[in-house]
Amino acid sequence: MKLTNLFSIAILMGGALGAQTLINGAGATFPNPMYSKWFDEYRRVVPAVQFNYQSLGSGAGIKQVTEGTVDFGASDGPMSDEQIAEFQQKRGTKILHFPTVLGGVVPTFNLPGVTELNFTPEALAGIFLGKITKWNDAAIASANAGVKLPAADIIVVHRSDGSGTTYVWTDYLSKISPDWNSKVGKNASVMWPVGLGGKGNEGVSGLVKQTPNSLGYVEMIYAVQNKMATGKVKNRSGNWVQASLASVTEAAAGVTMPDDFRVSITDSPAKTAYPISSFTWLLIPEKIGDPQKGQAIRAFVKWMLGPGQKMTSALEYSPLPAGVVAKEEKLLSTLK
Repeated sequence: MKLTNLFSIAILMGGALGAQTLINGAGATFPNPMYSKWFDEYRRVVPAVQFNYQSLGSGAGIKQVTEGTVDFGASDGPMSDEQIAEFQQKRGTKILHFPTVLGGVVPTFNLPGVTELNFTPEALAGIFLGKITKWNDAAIASANAGVKLPAADIIVVHRSDGSGTTYVWTDYLSKISPDWNSKVGKNASVMWPVGLGGKGNEGVSGLVKQTPNSLGYVEMIYAVQNKMATGKVKNRSGNWVQASLASVTEAAAGVTMPDDFRVSITDSPAKTAYPISSFTWLLIPEKIGDPQKGQAIRAFVKWMLGPGQKMTSALEYSPLPAGVVAKEEKLLSTLK
């Protein structure tokens, strides 16, 4: 960034570069690798601003921003009407959703000797409902001709904490399985019919890696970083799709973004879309009590929507569509 732009940001923050501003946030683990990169890069641009972000899960992010113990929250599932009402009652202002990137939640497995698998929506729902219990069940074998599947029990791994990754996963299962929708439903935290719990994407990744015959779900970057096997998922158009930058981006194509940015893109009808894709959001109060922090957060989000978007693909996240960026920039002007 040019020195003149750096100087402009410093002025916007309300003073000299030496005046430190600490901004506290908490929430989603799904985008944590991206946020860590952004916060480090932004401090190089604006040394006066430091971010302290705790990757605790979306449920914790919503709770802490509602209680006012952090300056912003982060979640992979949008806040519900009830949560928004609770926030306004406690904080006396609105909560705004700012999409940051797109990502995919992938089925990841540890099956000795097997590196590639296809999963139908019905198979994924059946496994997590506890109805499909063996790896060589016909529901899995029929989609994986030529793959030698063992008669071993499937060890299901899920999140133990309130999680936006879980929200995305269960949002998808609720759309493709009436049985799942009626018995479990979608939420950041659900009553799991079966399985072992791991805290954070990191915890689920660790459990799957160390547990033979296991199957879990994680954000795509965690599977890539840990060199874990991931499955293709049959989408609504009947195509087997691997999560990738292109297939996650395709899931957002043609979506009409509402004014409050709360939207689901799971089970997309797009032909080549990866079906378990989602936006992830920063949750920022419309009125921030500390003017210096408010100015610093506005400046960061403006940077995130510009130069920050060019850093996403290196970490296996998809950048925001241009129309979403333009709409967010208008919303940004309402932060007080």
